[in-house]
Amino acid sequence: MPLSEYEQRVLEQMERQLASDDPRLANTLTQRGRRPVLRYVLSGVGAAAGLLLLVLGAATAKPALGVVGFVLMFAAVAYVFAAPRRHKTPAEAGAAQPAQPAAAPHGRSAGRRRGFMTRLEERWDRRRGESGR
Repeated sequence: MPLSEYEQRVLEQMERQLASDDPRLANTLTQRGRRPVLRYVLSGVGAAAGLLLLVLGAATAKPALGVVGFVLMFAAVAYVFAAPRRHKTPAEAGAAQPAQPAAAPHGRSAGRRRGFMTRLEERWDRRRGESGR
């Protein structure tokens, strides 16, 4: 059943709002990135081999073989779910990386954390103001 004109307008408005509020999330949701089939085949073979080693290790009472099998299975599953690396074009590879500020002792600076919370509060206030509450 197709959407009515009103529903289509509302949906488009929601999409525009999402894109303006959180462009990274909108970009992630609109990407149609597919992993290559080879990635799934390699992971399947790795998981099957790991399971075989795990069972053989248990059957022959060799725990080291079972541990190797488990690690292989875990690595195969992690490989499937890991984000594939993007290949850089020669122009991107030659571009200078932006300078990163020195890390704070606890990994994040208090100013950055405060800025994040401030942005969240501003968004909350904007949304409450738009809805008339």
